[in-house]
Amino acid sequence: MTKILITEDSLFMRNWLKGILQQFGYTDFIEAVNGEEAIEKYKNNNPDIVLLDLTLPVMDGLTALNKMMEYDSNAKIVMCSALGTEYNVRKALKYGATSFVVKPYFQNLENVIDRALTN
Repeated sequence: MTKILITEDSLFMRNWLKGILQQFGYTDFIEAVNGEEAIEKYKNNNPDIVLLDLTLPVMDGLTALNKMMEYDSNAKIVMCSALGTEYNVRKALKYGATSFVVKPYFQNLENVIDRALTN
């Protein structure tokens, strides 16, 4: 069973993402509301994939991404943000993100997750 860590400060968006992922057959979720908590939950739960928002309280998504990749260079992390500027996308991919999905356009999320898990 694929374990997914959803890091998103908005409860509405976390629940919406879980609903979308459940339609794809995923049911094992871990949730974090900020970058610091995401790192802690990543280390303690070893998820198969992380969905990580860019704009988070306490620690932003890019910093959390960088720290997760330092901890585990094989981490599968998909950035999900409404701030899908070319700069943010390039920075996330440079830091090691597997992919970048612009919220709220999750039509390709299943394919993005499948590709991340198989690479």
